[in-house]
Amino acid sequence: MQGFKRYAIYYAPEPGPLAEFGARWLGWNPEAGNDLPHLPSDLPLDQITRTPRKYGLHGTIKPPFRLAQGIDIGALHATTRALVAGIKPIRLDGLRLARIGGFLALVPDGDASALSAMAGNIVKALDPFRAPLTEAEIAKRRPDRLTENQRQMLDQFGYPYVLDEFRFHLTLSGRLDPDLAAQTEAELERHLTGILPRPFVIRSLCLFGEADNGCFHLLHRYDLTP
Repeated sequence: MQGFKRYAIYYAPEPGPLAEFGARWLGWNPEAGNDLPHLPSDLPLDQITRTPRKYGLHGTIKPPFRLAQGIDIGALHATTRALVAGIKPIRLDGLRLARIGGFLALVPDGDASALSAMAGNIVKALDPFRAPLTEAEIAKRRPDRLTENQRQMLDQFGYPYVLDEFRFHLTLSGRLDPDLAAQTEAELERHLTGILPRPFVIRSLCLFGEADNGCFHLLHRYDLTP
């Protein structure tokens, strides 16, 4: 698990139809660590999925971060394993396709308060492992465009969309113009028929690492305690 630029805690679907769809739709399998051909389509899937591809199909829990000085990946792994062992599976009504600010994603149906609380606890518990942001990393987040609360989250936890700004989602596209978004949404609806889980149960969380080429790899899956 050594040798990665950044680490993150993500939800990633267990092996099965949804995981297989995500790998083929995005063109990257983070568990196997290899590129895949996109699903057959008349749409420019390489363009549509360019932004989310390197992450694989995932829902962010603890956003990507560099390890703090003096911290090794073994300590992060051990702490995460112990932390996750005390969390029970989280059950939601299901997943559905939605548009979020110009991009397409899967979002949970039903009361997601338990999921948000769990994510917030992990963000805070693992923050001592995170190196402070550089000036370049802060500038990348365009702090002048953030709300006061989002800027506070950026300053405190290295990412603006955590705690009460957190919205769980599994990204399926970059930002699209309205016409292409409509076409992509229709195609996604066809692919997703019959494979979106109802109920949607989060039974595990995963440690991901970002390689030098920017692609994220699934390094370890931690089972939540039944």
